[in-house]
Amino acid sequence: MNEDRITIVGGGLAGSEAAWQLAEQGVAVRLYEMRGGSPENGGEMTPAHQTDGLAELVCSNSFRSDDAEKNAVGLLHQEMRDLGSLIMRCADEHRVPAGSALAMDRDRFSDAVTAALIQHPNVEIVRERVDALPNEGLTIVATGPLTAISLAESIGAATGMESLAFFDAIAPIVHKDSIDMDICWMASRWGKGDGDDYVNCPMDREQYLAFHRGLLDGEKTEFKDWEKDTPYFEGCMPIEVMASRGVDTLRYGPMKPVGLDNPHSATSEFPDGRWPYAVVQLRQDNALGTLWNMVGFQTKLKHGAQVELFRTIPGLENAEFARLGGLHRNTFINSPKLLDGELRLKSAPHIRFAGQITGCEGYVESAAVGLMAGRLAAAEIGNRSFALPPQTTALGALIGHITGGADARDYQPMNINFGLLPELGERVHKKQRKQAYTGRARADFASWLSQGGKQAAA
Repeated sequence: MNEDRITIVGGGLAGSEAAWQLAEQGVAVRLYEMRGGSPENGGEMTPAHQTDGLAELVCSNSFRSDDAEKNAVGLLHQEMRDLGSLIMRCADEHRVPAGSALAMDRDRFSDAVTAALIQHPNVEIVRERVDALPNEGLTIVATGPLTAISLAESIGAATGMESLAFFDAIAPIVHKDSIDMDICWMASRWGKGDGDDYVNCPMDREQYLAFHRGLLDGEKTEFKDWEKDTPYFEGCMPIEVMASRGVDTLRYGPMKPVGLDNPHSATSEFPDGRWPYAVVQLRQDNALGTLWNMVGFQTKLKHGAQVELFRTIPGLENAEFARLGGLHRNTFINSPKLLDGELRLKSAPHIRFAGQITGCEGYVESAAVGLMAGRLAAAEIGNRSFALPPQTTALGALIGHITGGADARDYQPMNINFGLLPELGERVHKKQRKQAYTGRARADFASWLSQGGKQAAA
């Protein structure tokens, strides 16, 4: 094993994946995680985490679509699997039904990642808070959206600019046995997946309008002075903020009823059992099927207001909540301005950044950037060259966006999407365009692998 050691700060998805990639290639890793540390060592819990487990999923339990033929994030899943991703392996091992999405039992997933890293002979886990960027030694900073204030200040000092921030809101989780299945029913939209992967709570027009008004009028979490004027990320918009954009916004978003025939309905309004006026969906959150999260219902309503309002949803009148929604700060850097093409801080190239702190958005994207940061660091410590995947691939496009593809003047978080990939070289019918993108990506990724892309160190 190489005697040099790489420091990783942050044991979330990105840090865990980076540690695994390095360790698997014979590089010694010291992974710092402040959760679970003693108070004298600066140990502390974040406002959103519930455990000290590595790679804890604090919001949704879904990695979104697993369709590698027509979906960019599904393509990213497959590329990560091909590179031996620990995060994807554990997600696959602990998946729960979710239609075409990849969702998992969050506790078992985190336990599996934690166990794999604890047991790896090349990984040392240190439960301490890191308060400042190190002056020397190869380091990967993967502290994520909940970076400790002291470290965020150190990053700001090193970059010569203030960190940017936006809010992530957390969706509530409901005990399955408290849902009234005489009102709700099991089904996936248009019968996708196994056909019955979601619990659906139907609303008629009057119920929906009352619910919409309740979202607008419900008591919200108060902002602190430092949180004011902070933009929301569109992909994690609190449901009450969506509601404020128009009375029908939710009916075309997380509460859209199309493709969900209600078997309980045979009224004149829905004579053929067609979709109701609006639907609240819940998705399985653990392997036992005892916990279900409210899809798209991230919120900053106060807890009492949440319970009162969400129990007006048909079928949830007696709902028992395992977790209510919440709101937390999300910090990220202006990566296109601050990082080079290999994720290194231009002003201190011994430091790499990975995960959501780089401005990628989403669980899988965070882990993917951690994966590439680990491989790049392994190549550097082994004094080897390592060519990044071409930008026609999901991994290549994501890294390219972070390190220069985005406009640094107005940099905002971004999920992987086909818009980050170069345009197709030929005209393709709209219906075949997604498959054309994924077909090209798979071919180019396979070519990259055959030319040594999998190997970053001896």
